[in-house]
Amino acid sequence: MEAMLVRERYKVVRVSDVRENYAFAEAVDILDREKRGCLLNLYEGPLLRAYLHCFDQMAACPAFLGIFLEGESLVTVFQDCTGTPIDQVFYRGDKHDWQTRLEYAEKLFHQALNMADLPPEVSCAAFLSENLLVDEKNRELRLRYHVLPLEGMNPRELVYLTCDQVKKILLSRFSSPRAELEFLDELDRGVCLNVVQLYALWRERSQEIQTAYEKLYRKNFFWRWCTLVWGRIRWYAARRKRR
Repeated sequence: MEAMLVRERYKVVRVSDVRENYAFAEAVDILDREKRGCLLNLYEGPLLRAYLHCFDQMAACPAFLGIFLEGESLVTVFQDCTGTPIDQVFYRGDKHDWQTRLEYAEKLFHQALNMADLPPEVSCAAFLSENLLVDEKNRELRLRYHVLPLEGMNPRELVYLTCDQVKKILLSRFSSPRAELEFLDELDRGVCLNVVQLYALWRERSQEIQTAYEKLYRKNFFWRWCTLVWGRIRWYAARRKRR
């Protein structure tokens, strides 16, 4: 398989996903001077017809390198990228400070906004956990375009996926100020119908959350603890009232 060439240009080095009418492979562009890596999604049969229209709408995606027919397969080519899956970086018990969390939350919402004009079959697949890669050294959040077939994708699904991912970064913790807990509640209530509304909500709330953290960490340990306890009590009371 390592010697397999696609269109006499892409040397396949690894096939990591094979299922009915679909395959995903990592390859090297042998015609590229720097021999950069790329990702190939191959669709056959009914998936070829279903996905052909999707990849005619990819002008807004800088990682998209092209599309072509190879025999009875539709092949899409994306730039490869490196990083660690988000689930291995942000999880309950990790040691990230609040500044890092807000920074990566901003990056995540910005990535989602960039995906708003792409077909949901592509954007939703790119927002699965294994495709959200964190480069901690360069402080970047990247998308890996393993565009596996998903059923019933629509723009609202991208909102749900974005909310699920950001809650891994801004997960509810004892050290979370009330402003952050209330924002997470808004995500759970599904107040946004599309990614543009979701990003606007984040821009509105992010400054409040940052200000709350700054005020919190200007206090000494005792008053910070008291503020967190009182804030959580008020948060619980507000939640009960809404119910």
